[in-house]
Amino acid sequence: MFLTSVIGLISIIPFYFWSLEHIKLQDRYGQQKGKKLTTIFGLISGWGFFLFLFGIWISPQPKFTIPKISASLDFILFFSFSISVLHLIISIPIIFIGAWFGIVGVKETTLKVAETHRPEEVISNGIYSRIRHPQYFGAILSHIGISILLSSLYSILATPIIMLIVYLLSWKEEKELLKEFGKKFENYKNSVPMLIPKLRKRR
Repeated sequence: MFLTSVIGLISIIPFYFWSLEHIKLQDRYGQQKGKKLTTIFGLISGWGFFLFLFGIWISPQPKFTIPKISASLDFILFFSFSISVLHLIISIPIIFIGAWFGIVGVKETTLKVAETHRPEEVISNGIYSRIRHPQYFGAILSHIGISILLSSLYSILATPIIMLIVYLLSWKEEKELLKEFGKKFENYKNSVPMLIPKLRKRR
């Protein structure tokens, strides 16, 4: 299941790229059909990214501890599940911060834009004044936090692959945004970091 999820995550990259090529697909298939295709590709890649990432987290795999301690908390859901106290303490703040960036990022662009990858303007205020891709930053943090929480060894080792995928998606998105919004997006790009939020705004 782990390998299947990793392959699935990689396989959504072309769909994500196609979902961003609004101008190209509209020129080739017409405005209406082009918009419909990019919307479909956006939904496939957006939900696929989340589902395959979820598969990476929960797939059967060796466990790790930081460091190995005897104390644990037992949670009984549908089965007996043990979580290290130390992992719980470390992971919860990371997951919370990651979720906050993701939720605020979606809120300030709207869920429709998050799903279809078709913004109508360059958003440069709010969280987007500090980082260009808050949702991806949040996804990376959440992945690390959940991997620690579940003590998922393969999942935490896959972090560099996930970071590379996130960078490729961000790179492609910005390439298309430059085509659509030109100088306005270029100015924004030059003043706000891509994936690491700046702590202070420039005066």
